[in-house]
Amino acid sequence: MDDDEAITRALAGDLDAYEVLVARYSAAAHRTSALLGAGDEAEDVVQEAFVKAFRHLGSFRREAAFKPWLLRIVANETHNLTRSRGRRADLTVRLGQEREQDGPESPEGIVVAADGGARLLAAVRRLPDREREAVVCRYFLQLSEAETAEVLGVRLGTVKSRTSRGLRRLREEVDRELLP
Repeated sequence: MDDDEAITRALAGDLDAYEVLVARYSAAAHRTSALLGAGDEAEDVVQEAFVKAFRHLGSFRREAAFKPWLLRIVANETHNLTRSRGRRADLTVRLGQEREQDGPESPEGIVVAADGGARLLAAVRRLPDREREAVVCRYFLQLSEAETAEVLGVRLGTVKSRTSRGLRRLREEVDRELLP
């Protein structure tokens, strides 16, 4: 069953057809949410995104691709979560509460932290939100520039400039790590 048929059947009330879409795009939705900053809460974000997508399936433009439309919902939900976290953190600081201290790193954690892939992910996570979103969509999710623009709700030129700035920052950080 292709996306169009699944959407048509889901709109007619066939929940099994919607489950086909959920199964098809869950992995991409989880990667998107996790890479955009949801962390351990990615599962909750993805569930909420699929619920919202189902509720708004009637407003989906049938000539468009379903995946970028869904990933835009996931990106918005992730953004809402991270913004909410920021407000909670600000409130915690204002109330004078201390953040929990992380325990000592496990040997596994030390090995992972030493891995180049882990350093790259850490560097990507430190990018400003807009640049991180563009880089994640383009290179981690392997979306085209047009799909990235649709997911992020921005113009194609904006995707290009954010991606370029993000990659420049990553190169600068890698250069700093390599230089003594």
